[in-house]
Amino acid sequence: MIKFADEALIEVSSGKGGNGCIAFRREKYVPRGGPAGGDGGRGGDVVFEVRNNMRTLAHLRYKQTFKARNGGDGEGRNRYGRDGEDIVIPVPPGTMLRDAETGELIHDFGAEDAESVFRFLIGGRGGWGNTHFKSSTNQAPRYAHEGKPGETRKIRVELNILADIGLVGLPNAGKSSLLDFFTNARPKIAPYPFTTKIPNLGVLRVDDEHDIIIADIPGIIEGASGGAGLGIRFLKHISRTQGLACLIDLSDDNYLEALDIILAELKQFSPRLERKPRIILANKLDVAGTGERLALLREKYPHETIEGMSIYSKEGMDPVRRALIGLAESIHEDDRKRAADGTQQSAFLQERSIDGSGRVDYPGRDS
Repeated sequence: MIKFADEALIEVSSGKGGNGCIAFRREKYVPRGGPAGGDGGRGGDVVFEVRNNMRTLAHLRYKQTFKARNGGDGEGRNRYGRDGEDIVIPVPPGTMLRDAETGELIHDFGAEDAESVFRFLIGGRGGWGNTHFKSSTNQAPRYAHEGKPGETRKIRVELNILADIGLVGLPNAGKSSLLDFFTNARPKIAPYPFTTKIPNLGVLRVDDEHDIIIADIPGIIEGASGGAGLGIRFLKHISRTQGLACLIDLSDDNYLEALDIILAELKQFSPRLERKPRIILANKLDVAGTGERLALLREKYPHETIEGMSIYSKEGMDPVRRALIGLAESIHEDDRKRAADGTQQSAFLQERSIDGSGRVDYPGRDS
């Protein structure tokens, strides 16, 4: 089974500061040379940095310990020790850092105001050399400070995929085929359920200046929120998508219940997921009799935006593209309005919640 690396437990340590030096000047023609011990160098920091070309945490599976360099010791002639090199740990967008023991959120790279570089642990300060302790009453100090120790923490690194629109649906509804049609992604496509075992990301080009990131989430089945199928492991990734495109297979005899099943599982996992802005994409119009089924689907859900399509015959794909772009633009417009009102950040912080299991519920964009 293909595994998607979305969690890792690692230990990180900042560097120890270098020790100060005890030394004296002993040049031939320099009387009363005095103390000349230099300071120790600063220990290196632990730094996390977002790399946009990364998609998983696979690189943290095989290396779980990261330690910055220690600072160099001071030397004679007032020479300072070298500062220790920082350890830079690359992570993909959407990464969250948590304390391994308490589950406390340390940093969220998926937050809207988050910077791409987070300096987590600061290295120890270098110790003073004996030149700092000279005075009129102590002209030959024979002591210096040791460098300060670094810090060590165990943290859990979690990845939640960031995307504008998440494709959700029952297995074999055509999510991967839709992603392949509109984006540069090339997911595995096959005529059997659960072909998609890991989330896939693709970019839908709107124009020369705008793109839409689309995520293909593995199929959800009834009972997924309770552990059935593959969906439970990836439901949390839907929490970071701003909107949803729910795919319905019109050739399936349960096409009228499919949307209810999907929304019920989303709501069971987190009520905010079920309230996210969405559109409904009814697939496989090329199959005989599905035109009537599309009409019945629209009759059952008169308040939903429903677009019929066939990826195989390309029927309805232009309206679907416009619907996807329209969904993303409406979400971004809501964001701009909230930013103009000065309430976006406070609303974001108030709506976010973490339940007792440590699972993060990312709020829908609608209030």
